[in-house]
Amino acid sequence: MNNRHLRRIAVTVSAAALLPLALSACSSDSGKSSDSGADKAASAPAKETESAATMDEPFGPGCATVPKEGAGSFAGMAQDPVATAASNNPALSTLVAAVKQAGLVDTLNSAQNITVFAPTNDAFAKIPKADLDKLLADKAQLTKVLTAHVVGEKLAPKQLEKGSFDTLAKTGLTTSGSDTSYTVNDSSKVVCGNVPTANATVYIVDTVLMPAS
Repeated sequence: MNNRHLRRIAVTVSAAALLPLALSACSSDSGKSSDSGADKAASAPAKETESAATMDEPFGPGCATVPKEGAGSFAGMAQDPVATAASNNPALSTLVAAVKQAGLVDTLNSAQNITVFAPTNDAFAKIPKADLDKLLADKAQLTKVLTAHVVGEKLAPKQLEKGSFDTLAKTGLTTSGSDTSYTVNDSSKVVCGNVPTANATVYIVDTVLMPAS
């Protein structure tokens, strides 16, 4: 066997030995790139979904008093129009009585895509009894007060950060705040916000919003 033939064999053997190493390196790099891309693709939607879910959920300390199950729960209220949904929440019984007294049940239940700032029983209790009795006896004034709590569009929490809206009473309503802390008309605090009903979004507040006379 001559020297030229031996050199050809040596070159062939060297190439064969290096080929698996080259393939292994390519495979390793490709795997890292693929895994990294997959990780990013998997993690991004998860973060977006988590953020969206947080924004869509009711918030605030007053939400703890909402029943966990049944018609008065968040899931139950989401199935009913707003006046009916409120009637299933024990903390809103005074509001519901006032809505019935004013004859607004059908109006609120048939409206579409509205926002209701709903005063709690404790909010109504802040009004002196004589003044509250007088308000409940005056249907026109009661209607004005109650419709001053209703905006003719669904408002997301983000819109409340610095907002100014017209109400069904033709009065102005302002909101301010951020995250899970919001104030309405500079006086009423949202205690449980972003509560869904079949036709409205509800923000439960701790003070009755009295329109200017």
